[in-house]
Amino acid sequence: MSPTTIWPLLVYALAIFALIALMLGLSHTLGQKRRDPATHEPYESGIVPVGDAHLRISVGYYLVAILFVIFDLEAVYLFAWAVAVREAGLPGFIEATIFIGILLVGLVYVWRLGALDWGPEISKARSDNSNNC
Repeated sequence: MSPTTIWPLLVYALAIFALIALMLGLSHTLGQKRRDPATHEPYESGIVPVGDAHLRISVGYYLVAILFVIFDLEAVYLFAWAVAVREAGLPGFIEATIFIGILLVGLVYVWRLGALDWGPEISKARSDNSNNC
């Protein structure tokens, strides 16, 4: 690498360091100098926390979150396909249809397993009584 090709990188790095130094210096100069006892509390609102900070959250919540991420990535791939739909032509359309079909089969499978049902469960006795009427 010659010095003529690396100088823009050096200027950029110096500009970044200067910007960081400027922001830190302004924060230190213009920032709050007064120290309240509440500043060192876990919550700066001054309200003392009550109870345990560890909440028990259902595993179903995390399962739905993971499934959301998986099926949300589908939208990213389909958006990329939609941008290049003219270039992809009929083979691209067939591939996108197969992709959507596989994801639809996966969604139906997960739905049938009950992975999407993480709300309160309906008792079996109640559903049996409604079928007898």
